Parts: sequence; structure tokens; C-alpha cells
Amino acid sequence: MEIPVRLRRARSALLLIFLVHGAVFALLVTRIPAIQDRYDLSDAELPLFLAAVPILAGVGSVTVSRVVRRVPAPVVVRIVQPVICLALTGVGAGDQVWQLAACLAVFGLLVGAMEAGLNMTGVAIQRGHGRSIMLGFHGAASLGGILGALFAWAGAYWDFSLLTLFAGTVALLLPWAIAAGPRLTARPDGQDEATGAATSARAASPRPRGRRGVPWKPLLPLCVIMAVSVVADSTATNWSAKFLEDTLHSSEAMATVPYGLYMAATLLGRALGDGWVQRWGTVAVVRAGALLAAVGFAVVAAAPEPVTGALGFAVLGAGLSVIIPQVIVIGAQRLPGAQDTAVARVNLFNYVGFLIGPPLVGAVGAAVSYRAAMCVPLLLVLGVLLIARSLAAPDTAADSSARVPRPEATTTTVG
Repeated sequence: MEIPVRLRRARSALLLIFLVHGAVFALLVTRIPAIQDRYDLSDAELPLFLAAVPILAGVGSVTVSRVVRRVPAPVVVRIVQPVICLALTGVGAGDQVWQLAACLAVFGLLVGAMEAGLNMTGVAIQRGHGRSIMLGFHGAASLGGILGALFAWAGAYWDFSLLTLFAGTVALLLPWAIAAGPRLTARPDGQDEATGAATSARAASPRPRGRRGVPWKPLLPLCVIMAVSVVADSTATNWSAKFLEDTLHSSEAMATVPYGLYMAATLLGRALGDGWVQRWGTVAVVRAGALLAAVGFAVVAAAPEPVTGALGFAVLGAGLSVIIPQVIVIGAQRLPGAQDTAVARVNLFNYVGFLIGPPLVGAVGAAVSYRAAMCVPLLLVLGVLLIARSLAAPDTAADSSARVPRPEATTTTVG
């Protein structure tokens, strides 16, 4: 199958936009201690601000499913990304708590809209290519996360102010994403989709029924898998260092290794994962990823010393890396007449998992032990293996056998 030039360009543009988004988000979360110091937040106040971000992101994810009925998802992505970057810069520029609250509110709301829009666009581009490429997009976000963490490290090492760090990074990365935007929304006739493709997209695709007419039931297993995957992911990113240092008695330097290995394994899994999907199918890859993630948690929970624990987190990253992107693809497949709504709803449970994971694991760790705490996401991931059996239901079996779902229509078009 020959891929049109405009689709190849759209794919490269979306890869770059995913990368910039990953870097911007990582920059915020890795500098939380500095943000706390700048705004003089107490340990009791900080969690309230942090919890507001995923809550508002969930609102943004659901809201964008309505917006894309009138404005194509690629256009939403192009509009929202610069505003997110401005909100990040505002976090670095302010010095009053109300300013932080306002910037984080904008950041959280638009991150939800951005991530839903990115995934909607990714599903549409994958459909045009006729093969799995979704994992590659999420791999670009992982690479961006590593890049953002490196920028944050450099800012801390050279004692840059938050404003210098955030504004400097935005000035470096955002122009690339803005320059890529026209390739994302270009139409076959060379026009920009922002100037007229919304109408043609709606004309070419059946309008989804009203919100009450789009069923939740086909998506519920996927929503659970999404939430569990993010609980597992947040366990690695939030608690790996503390687990190694407090439970396995590692050095402070060694305690930073698991996160790096986890991110590297995640990036590697996503770089290779599209080939696995082509060979074995979406559902098989999700099941294999869940099994590998469970093995990783088991290794971590039973680790006798730091090196084994760090390797366990690497195995965990490799397993989880393939699940979230494929859950989104299956969600779009299950509601072929309302794919954007399906993607937005599944994406919502990304933030549910983020709200549940860190406090749940932390509470079990404080009450019992962190070895016991690692068993909580282990059991949840094992549950994914059971739930995944339903993903090959009769209504999707034909698409699963074709490796990459090819729905009849969607509300989002690219090129």
C-alpha cells in the first residue's frame, strides 16, 4: 500500500508534536519541589494543587470530544499546544499562589484536551497508513519526557530560575511544533485544514449521536485497563527511588537508576511495539504487556538487593509501554461511528489512574511496607490479563485478526 505524501508528512509532524508535549509535561512534574519552594506551599497544600491538574485534565479530555464535532482534532492540537507552553511559562513567572493556581488550572484543562486530541489524530493517521504506528507516537512522547527531565536536571545543576528554565525550553522547542502544524492539517488540495476541512470532515463521516446515544459499555473494560496501567506507571515514577533507598538500602545515587531504566525500557518497547502489533495483533500485545508488567512487579517486590530491584522496574517499563497506546486504538475500534468520543473517554481514565495510584501505594507502604505496596499494582495488572480476554469480543474479532483496525468512519480526518 502506497502512503500519500501528505499522510507521511502528517505522521512526522505528529511525532514532533508528541515529543514537544512530552518534554513540556516532564519539565513541570520534575520541578515540583522548586515550584513548592517558589510559592512557599506547605506539604499539606502541595497535594491539593497537584491533584487539581489531573482532575481538570479529565474535564478537558471529555470536553474536547464535543469540540471536535465542529473543529477537527489536529486543529485543536495546533491551537492548544502553544497555550499549554504559555501556562508553563506562567508557572515560572508568577510569585503569588493565585497565579500558580490559575496557570495550573489552564495547564491541567488543556493537557487533557491536548492528549485526547493527540490520540484522536494518531488514530486517524494510523488508519490512513493501514498499519500500526500508534506506539511510535507515544514513543516520541517518552523521548520528549526524557529530554524534559534532562532540561530540568540542567536547570537545577546550573541553578536557573524557573522562569529561565521554562521560558528557555519553550522558546527552544515550541517553534518546531508550530512549524510542523501545517503538515498536520494539510488537505490534498494544499489548503490548510484549519480554513475549511472541518466542514468536509463532518460531511464525509456520520455524525455521532448525542452524548446519551454513545454507549459506555463497550469501553468499560478498556477504561479499567487504562486506569490500572497508569496506577502501575505512577508507582514506578513516584515510588521507585524510595523503594530502593528505604527497602533495599541502596545509595542515593543508585536510587535514581530505576526511573532511568524504566523510561529507557518504555521508550524501547514503544519503538519496537508497532512491529509486534503487526505480527501478533493488538490484543495479543496488550496481554503480553500485562504479563511482562506483572513479572516486573514480582521481581521488584521480591528483590533481595538494589540491582535486582532496578532491573525489575526495567521489565515493568517494557511491559507497560505497549498497553496504553493499544487500549486507545481498541477504544476507537469499538465505536467506529464515534471514535473521537471513544478516545476521549478512554483517555479520561488516564487521569483517574494518576489520582488513585500514588496515594494508594503510598498509604500501603506507610501502613505495611513498600514490598507489600508493590504487590497492589501487581495484583491489579494480573487483573488486566483477565479483562483482556474480553477485548477479542465478536464485534471486534474481525478487526483484531487484521492486526490494525480499519473502522468505517470517524469524525477526525487528516489530509
